[in-house]
Amino acid sequence: MSSRSTPLDGKPTQCVGFLLLDQFTLISLASAVEPLRMANQLSGQELYRWHTFSSGGQPVWASDGVPITPDASWDKPGVADTVIVCGGVGIQSVVTREHITWLKALARQSRRLGGICTGSWALAKAGLLDGYECSVHWEFLAAMQEAFPRVSMSASLFTLDRNRFTSSGGTAPMDMMLHLIGRDHGRELSAAISEMFVYERIRNEQDHQRVPLKHVLGTHQPKLQEIVALMEANLEEPIDLDNLAEYVDLSRRQLERLFQKYLNCTPSRYYLRLRLIRARQLLKQTSMSLIELATVCGFVSTPHFSKCYREHFGVPPSDERAGSEMSRRPAVLAIAQPASTRPLSALEQARNESTFASVRMSERT
Repeated sequence: MSSRSTPLDGKPTQCVGFLLLDQFTLISLASAVEPLRMANQLSGQELYRWHTFSSGGQPVWASDGVPITPDASWDKPGVADTVIVCGGVGIQSVVTREHITWLKALARQSRRLGGICTGSWALAKAGLLDGYECSVHWEFLAAMQEAFPRVSMSASLFTLDRNRFTSSGGTAPMDMMLHLIGRDHGRELSAAISEMFVYERIRNEQDHQRVPLKHVLGTHQPKLQEIVALMEANLEEPIDLDNLAEYVDLSRRQLERLFQKYLNCTPSRYYLRLRLIRARQLLKQTSMSLIELATVCGFVSTPHFSKCYREHFGVPPSDERAGSEMSRRPAVLAIAQPASTRPLSALEQARNESTFASVRMSERT
């Protein structure tokens, strides 16, 4: 990467390129780009630059019918050290041999590569996710698992695995970019960006997509779907597994076989996971005490709840809450610098915003 500036924290300006595929989702692109813009605005420095690419530099139609004219043709990616593929509808028919050849060339140049929404399909098709963990929109999870057995698929909102960055669709790319910005320039900046976007909290890699069970099972196994619905409706007072089986006219052994075959876990493990996910939501979004959380999520005691929580999420619930509260603290504001009258770049345009340079960037060694 060639940089023309170095922010006060000593790190060179990073340039991110976005490859727009036909029928890409506009909300995913905006969710990835806007945090970069706001990082510049709030820091008052050019921390990031970004460019869009397409085949031949031709206009690309988003999935909502909006035409986008990219900045450049994809044969000139030298301005970016990170390239993120923006996918969307009909990704299997959109990725061409030329896309694959181009992405492989970038990988040989040791570029960091990413995909948002269904963009990771293109990377997997090029063999660039073999041996990596990967996220994709839940609608394509099953298809990618079948098509690319060497790729470790994850239901997480986003996944950062070495030099591969992948996320699901919608607003999930924002969480991924906020995480990267926080890692590069500090948590205070990413928290301030979240506040500017009225984003309640920055989700992390442990947050999973809500994958509809009907999508996983299709129209098959209605009894399994009914059992899961019963579990979800009875988190505070969990139903005994024998009773669950009886409700749908199955034996307990048949119930266990169904869960192992279609959900790769025991019924009790699945039930526990539902309760812990609910506890995590309440922990981050409410001020309920740990005792109250344990009770409403069906745990017999607070120590038992804390033990299960730590085993599942890798962090005690008390530490999880402390981290969540930290991310919601208001950023320390600095005196805004004078606005520029010559908006020649994204950074200079940001000078006209009242929040320009409102977050201090501490100098790092």
